[in-house]
Amino acid sequence: MFRARRTAVAALAVLAALAGSPGLAQARPTHEARPTAAVSDDGLPPGWRLTGAGDERALVWQSSVPVPMGNARVEFHAADGLLGVPSADRDGRTFRLDLADARATDLTDLQVRAGGRRLDAPTGSGAPTTSDGTTAPGRPGTPVAPGVGPGGTPSAAAQPPAPLPAGSVDPGRPGPYRTLTGEYALAPVRLPGFAAPVEMRAVVVAPKGTVGKRPLALFLHGRHATCYAGADVTGDWPCRAGAKPIPSYRGYLRDQRLLASQGYVTVSVSANGINGQDFAADDGGAQARSSLVRQHLARWAEWAAHPAGAPAVVRQAPRADLSRVLLVGHSRGGEGVNRAAMDSLYPPPTAQDGYRGPVRWHIRGTVLIGPTVFGQNPVADVPSATILPGCDGDVSDLQGEVYVDGTRGVGRGAALHSALYVVGADHNFFNTEWTPGQAAAPAEDDFWDDPEHPDPVCSTNARTRLTADQQHRAGATYIATAARLFVAGDDRARQLLDGTGRRAPSADPARVLTHAVGGDRRAGFLPDGSVTVSGATLCSAVDPDPAAACLGMGTKGSSPHFVPWYVDREKGRRAVALRWSSAGHTVRVRPAKPVSLSGAKALTLRVIVPPGSHGTRLDVSVTDAAGRRATLGGVGVDGLPGTERTSSYWAREIRVPLTAATRAGLDLRRVQSLGLTPRTRSGRAWLMDAWAWRPGTPAVRPSALPRVDLGTTTVREGDSGVRTYRVPVRVSGHGSGQVRVYVVDPVTGKAKDRLVTVRAGGHDIDVRVRVQGNTRFSYDVSHDVFVKAVRGAVIGTPHGGILVRNDDPMPKLSVTAVAGRVTEGQPLRWRVSLSEAADTDTYATFVVRPVSGGAELSTKDVDPAWLMDTTGASADPERPLSAVDHLYLWVTFPAGRTSADLSLPTVRDRVAEPEESVRFQWADDSGEPGDGPVLTGTVLDAP
Repeated sequence: MFRARRTAVAALAVLAALAGSPGLAQARPTHEARPTAAVSDDGLPPGWRLTGAGDERALVWQSSVPVPMGNARVEFHAADGLLGVPSADRDGRTFRLDLADARATDLTDLQVRAGGRRLDAPTGSGAPTTSDGTTAPGRPGTPVAPGVGPGGTPSAAAQPPAPLPAGSVDPGRPGPYRTLTGEYALAPVRLPGFAAPVEMRAVVVAPKGTVGKRPLALFLHGRHATCYAGADVTGDWPCRAGAKPIPSYRGYLRDQRLLASQGYVTVSVSANGINGQDFAADDGGAQARSSLVRQHLARWAEWAAHPAGAPAVVRQAPRADLSRVLLVGHSRGGEGVNRAAMDSLYPPPTAQDGYRGPVRWHIRGTVLIGPTVFGQNPVADVPSATILPGCDGDVSDLQGEVYVDGTRGVGRGAALHSALYVVGADHNFFNTEWTPGQAAAPAEDDFWDDPEHPDPVCSTNARTRLTADQQHRAGATYIATAARLFVAGDDRARQLLDGTGRRAPSADPARVLTHAVGGDRRAGFLPDGSVTVSGATLCSAVDPDPAAACLGMGTKGSSPHFVPWYVDREKGRRAVALRWSSAGHTVRVRPAKPVSLSGAKALTLRVIVPPGSHGTRLDVSVTDAAGRRATLGGVGVDGLPGTERTSSYWAREIRVPLTAATRAGLDLRRVQSLGLTPRTRSGRAWLMDAWAWRPGTPAVRPSALPRVDLGTTTVREGDSGVRTYRVPVRVSGHGSGQVRVYVVDPVTGKAKDRLVTVRAGGHDIDVRVRVQGNTRFSYDVSHDVFVKAVRGAVIGTPHGGILVRNDDPMPKLSVTAVAGRVTEGQPLRWRVSLSEAADTDTYATFVVRPVSGGAELSTKDVDPAWLMDTTGASADPERPLSAVDHLYLWVTFPAGRTSADLSLPTVRDRVAEPEESVRFQWADDSGEPGDGPVLTGTVLDAP
C-alpha cells in the first residue's frame, strides 16, 4: 500500500510534535460526548487525534462504527490533497498515519476517503463526495443528481437501459462436460516483506471426459476479512485460536463450473495470508499477489510435466495446457493478476519477488472484476476485460477503467482492452463467500444505503439494482466470454466485449454496456496527445483547479476516466469538454499530424454524457488534408443511470460508418480533423478518444519493452554539510520507451514532471536530492518520485525516493509563570519555553488536575464562552474545573521560535470567595497527565 512518506515541516502546524520527557507535545483527544459540529482548538475534528512520540508520532482517525475490511485504499486527505495512506488497527475502527508518512500540507478540512467516498462524514459513514472532494449535500443517499425527480422521486433517468440485441454466441450457456471438484493444500510460502508465511491452498473444478490438454483459468479473490468466529470477523493472519479462515477462494465455484463444463481446467487460490499482512506493503500487496499466482502456475507447469507428483484432484483432472492461461482477479486480486501478467513478461527485481523460477506458461488474457489499480500500470500487450460494477460500494470510483484508458499508445495496440459497465451490480456479490445468505462467514452488501433516503439507482429495491444471483450469473457469463475470445480465439465473442452493442442472453436481466480500445482500432484522435481544439476545451482528467478539471466544481457523481493518481495534477490525461446552449456549432479536434483512416470500416468514438440524460445528438464529420469535408452521420448518446453516489460519467462507444467520406472523395489516408456538431438545444459531453475501427481480433504479440522500477533509499540528515543522493532506479528488459517522471516537493506536495526516454540498463531517470545537515529537531523528510508509462515502456514499482531521517534530539520543555497570581477578572498567564528552536512547528498540551490543597477554581470563575469553546461544556452546574472532561491548554511553537504564552481567562463576580487555585499537568499522547512541567495559578477576590 502506497504511503506518501512526507514530513510535517512548516505546513503541519497543528500536528507538529516534540518527544521526550518533558519535551513531548501531545494531542488533545476528542470525546464522543462532545457535539459533532465542534472543532477542538488544535484544529482536529471529532474522531481525530495524535499519538506516539518523536518518530512514532501518528495522526489517528477512529470511526464510530467498524469499517469493513475492503479493497479500496483508505486515505487521509486535507484541503491541499492526499496526506497519505493509514494502516488499520485490529478493531476495524482505528486508522493510523505516521507523521513521517504524511504529506506536508495545510491540515484543514481533514477527510477520510476510500474509493472516492468519505468515511468520516458528519451524518454517518459513507457519505459521497462531489468531484471537488466536498461532501455532497444532504444526508448520505439523498438523491440530488440527474436521474432523480423533485422530492427524490426516481425519474425515467433512473430506469434500466433498454436491452441490447443478442449476440451471435452466448458463452454463458453450459458446455457439454460434466465436472469434478476438489482441493489441494501445499506447504505455505514466504513472500518478501511479509512476516507470516502465505497459504498455498486452492479449489479445482475441471471437466470430465475431455481429450488432451485443456486451457487453465486461475482465479484470485480480493482483499476481504480473513478470519471469523460466529458473528465476529477480523483481518488477522494466522487466525486466532477458535477462529476459522474465511474461504473467499471458494466464492467463484459457479464461474469455475461454467468454464469447466466448456472444457477449461479451473483453479481458485486462497490469499488470506496476503490480505492479513498487505497493510504494510507500499503497493497494497500487488507484488505479493503476483508472486502467489506465479507460485501456483509454476506448480501446475510441474504437474503437467510430471503428473505423478500432483495432488489427487489435479491427477483426476485433464492435464493443463500452460500455453493457454486466463487469469481472473477480483478487486485487489485484479491488480494482482495484472501484475502477474506483467511479471511473466517482464521479470521484476529479484529482491521484491516471491517467485524466482522460470516462466513456463503463457497468459492469453485477464478478467478484472471491480479491480484496484493503485499503480495505474496496466499491461498493454495482454488482452483484458474489466468489469465495472455500477453500484460498487467498495472500489466505488471504478478505478479499473485505467486498465482500458491507461493502455493507449503504450504497447503495440493489438491487444483488446474492454470495459464492461454492469448497471446495478455491487462489489461483493461476484463472490458467493462475500454474499449474505450464501457465505460461510458473515457477509454484506457493500453498497451503503440509507433506508430513509434510498438511492434511486442502487438501493436494494431500485429497478436498476441486480439481485445477488442475477449479478453472479452476469459475471460468470462475461468471464466465459473473455475466455472464449482471449483463449479459444472465437472472434464471434468479440462483439460482446468491444462496444459493438450486443448482449449475452445468459446474463439477462443484467444490462452490460461495453467499450474498448486496442484490437483493430488503429490511428486515432487522442486528446491526451498533441491536439488542438476549436469550439470546446481540452480539460484535465486530474487537476485540483476546478476550472481546468473535466467535470468541474459541484458536479454530482464522478467519472472512472478521471480517477486521480498519486500526484496533484497529471500532464497528458485529458478529454475534450463540450458545452453548448444552442445547436449547430461545430467543435473541431485536430491532431498534430493527419491520421489515416484508410481501410477502416467506421470511426468509433467514446463519448461521455451526464448520467440520466437522454437523446444527446451529435453529427460527426471529418476533414482531409486538402480541406474536403464529409459528414459521416448523426449519432445519439444516452447517459447511464446514476446519482451523486455513483461513478456514472462513463463513455459510451458509438460507431459511424466511413461510407460518406469515401463517396465524397476524401483522402482517408490523411484526415486532418474530426468535427462534432451538437443537434440538441443544449447539453454537455466529453470526447475521450476516436479511432479507425475495423472488425476482427488481431494476433497479439507482446512487445519487448523496458521495465522501470523505482526504489527508496533511507539516509540520515547529519549535523552539517550538504550531501547529494540519487533516487534508485532500475531499468531492465529490452529496447527503449518514454515515461513521465514526477518529482514531488516535500513541503508543498506539488509535483513537477518531465518526459524521459528510458533504455534497458540505462540511467536516464536521474533524480538527485540535496540534504542539508543541521543540529535542530525536525521530522523525517521524504522526497518522493513517481513514474508512469507513456509509450513503449512498462512500470513495475511506480514510487520511490529518498527518505531523510531526522537524527537530532528533541528540545526540552519548561514553564515560567508570567501572571500566576491575579485578581479575578484578569487572565492567568504562563510562558512555555523550549531549550532550543526546532525546524518544525511544535506544540505542548496541559490537562487540568485537582489542586493539592485549598479551594479550586470552578466553572463559574472562568469565561463561560471560553469554557464552551474549549471543552464543549457549560458552566452549569457549577463544579471544580478538574471535574470538566477534556479541559486542556494548548500551545504551539512556530518553527524557529522557542517560547509561547498560555492564558486562562477568569471573570469577576460578586461572590465572596477564598483564595482559589488551578493546576494543569503536561499531558502525554493519550491526553493523560505525564511526567513533565506543571502550570499553577491562584485567583484572588477583587477588593
